[in-house]
Amino acid sequence: MDIGLLWYDSGASDLSRKLAQAAARYKARFGESPNVCYVNPAQLPEGERQVDGIRVRTSQRILRHHFWLGQEVKTV
Repeated sequence: MDIGLLWYDSGASDLSRKLAQAAARYKARFGESPNVCYVNPAQLPEGERQVDGIRVRTSQRILRHHFWLGQEVKTV
């Protein structure tokens, strides 16, 4: 991912709702929808999953309550 959006949300809503808000902001800013989002492993204890067409992955580099969204480049 070359370009991304870092989104902070410590609210009480569920992951899907937070991700939808962050994805809407990403689309407004970059003109296309993100296809990948990295979160802290504590936010996704069950592991990687798909939410509304966005692959949600964990990374120790992401602080809790932060979402790093972007377009993952597919390699051939």
